Amino acid sequence: MKIALMNEVSQSAKNAAILAELQKAADANGHQVYNVGMTSADEPQLSYIHLGMQACILLNSKAADFVVTGCGTGQGAMISLNNYPGVICGLVVEPTDAFLFAQINNGNAISIPYAKGYGWGAELNIRYIFEKMFSCERGMGYPPERREPQQFYANLFNQVKAVVNKDVMTVLKSVDQTLLKEACANERFKKCLYENSQVPEITEYIKGLYA
Repeated sequence: MKIALMNEVSQSAKNAAILAELQKAADANGHQVYNVGMTSADEPQLSYIHLGMQACILLNSKAADFVVTGCGTGQGAMISLNNYPGVICGLVVEPTDAFLFAQINNGNAISIPYAKGYGWGAELNIRYIFEKMFSCERGMGYPPERREPQQFYANLFNQVKAVVNKDVMTVLKSVDQTLLKEACANERFKKCLYENSQVPEITEYIKGLYA
């Protein structure tokens, strides 16, 4: 699995600590991590609005299979990501949230609060979140006897989202192009997209923004 980590400006100082914990879980389970957001406050600023655009592009192009993001409360990033087609993001505050989201909702992104409640033992909480998120087969249901209805409703949700959301190319062409260029300007983001995208139409459109 290809996992994209993206931090916005208010929590960019914590990127290294978050990346270290995510990398441990990824290495233990054979996943690959791409650090595509902000790593320090000195870089061009990304807001939670930019994070939604980044996630939309990477997930819909299949350049990434899963996105780990967050902000001060986790709420803004979650709402922003869920705006877009092909993105199902859950708010994960502690490890049980991660496990239940993986088993019941089987989404492709999580948003973590990196300021609210981020105190003593915070790195342990994040470590256990990533362990629960990436060490098990997703979509298996919980409790086990609820597996079939949960899988049914998760698939039904995906079908409804596909209908109510516009297709990704319409979205990319319709959003504020200045915001879109800002969201995609990071060279680590471009590298992840250009090297891994399986949807040339998306990749070429993003490249065209900078032509």
